[in-house]
Amino acid sequence: MRSSRTCVVLAAAALGAVLVSAPVALADDGDGFTIKDPRITESSGLAASRAHPGVYWTHNDQDGPYVYAVDGKSGETVARITMRGVGKPRDMEAISVGPDGAVYVGDIGDNRGGTWSHVWIYRFAEPKVLKDRTVDAAQYVVKYADGARDAEALMVHPTTGRVYIGSKDQGGGGLYEGPARLSTEGTNVFRKVADVPWVTDGAFSPDGRELVLRSYLGAESFAWKDGGRGLGEGRSLNIGYRGQSESVTFDLDGRSLLFGAEGERSAVARLAVQGAPGSGGAGSSGGASGSASPGPSDGSESAAGGRGPAGNGVTALVVIGAAVLLWAGLRRKRSRGA
Repeated sequence: MRSSRTCVVLAAAALGAVLVSAPVALADDGDGFTIKDPRITESSGLAASRAHPGVYWTHNDQDGPYVYAVDGKSGETVARITMRGVGKPRDMEAISVGPDGAVYVGDIGDNRGGTWSHVWIYRFAEPKVLKDRTVDAAQYVVKYADGARDAEALMVHPTTGRVYIGSKDQGGGGLYEGPARLSTEGTNVFRKVADVPWVTDGAFSPDGRELVLRSYLGAESFAWKDGGRGLGEGRSLNIGYRGQSESVTFDLDGRSLLFGAEGERSAVARLAVQGAPGSGGAGSSGGASGSASPGPSDGSESAAGGRGPAGNGVTALVVIGAAVLLWAGLRRKRSRGA
């Protein structure tokens, strides 16, 4: 069970980010959806399908080797995929679709504090036809070069196909790079390339130029360069509190970010990136066909909510309240994983 002291640390870190960084404005376009399938009670990952525009892949933490395809307009499940050829999942926390047309599922969670000797990544080709079916999946054994750890974010770069994992810890997290190609033979060692905030999910923009990392209380956008080694400082995305926040993905055209949460009939919010460059870029300013809008430069409160002294004060209260709700959710989740 995670202590209340840990939640205070998380709240303080999130509050510090709110008060220091200028949040990039994202507009709620009101075109989100609710996951209606009663079998999906702990949606822990979200990824836009490449083969079926408007469909999103998701999964529970621990209900078996199942992945669900959900229609982004109705919220109805259009297919449940059973992965054949993998062991019993322990804690599936993340999902991503690669440029090879395959779905990658990260069985990388460790509610026991980073004690598993190894974790797994599963991979299967996106079906051409969406219906309930069993598919063959590859299983990759993963270890970290600097020792076991808890993680909830897995991202496949949309141009290189390289797999990255974002870990989480009280003091922050790490971005880990996998080998150029995963292998089912032996162990795939992931090596740390950058420090990152506490991470519950992440997503690359479709053009691969931006990486968005989210936490329970917010999200940040990073310019992607040098394989993450030049990650630099992130830009805060003004997304507001959205429950036990577990997932994020870009739309296929990169003009919207979708944020999901755990729970029955969980809501997925679609936030339009106000003028993201090209096919992505939530945190950049300027650029071709639009860029992210960082809000007014005079320190006044933005319409997206929360910049300037008054906005920061309101946001601080929201963060504190959110931390209390988060603590309750983490207690439930940790006791379930014990």
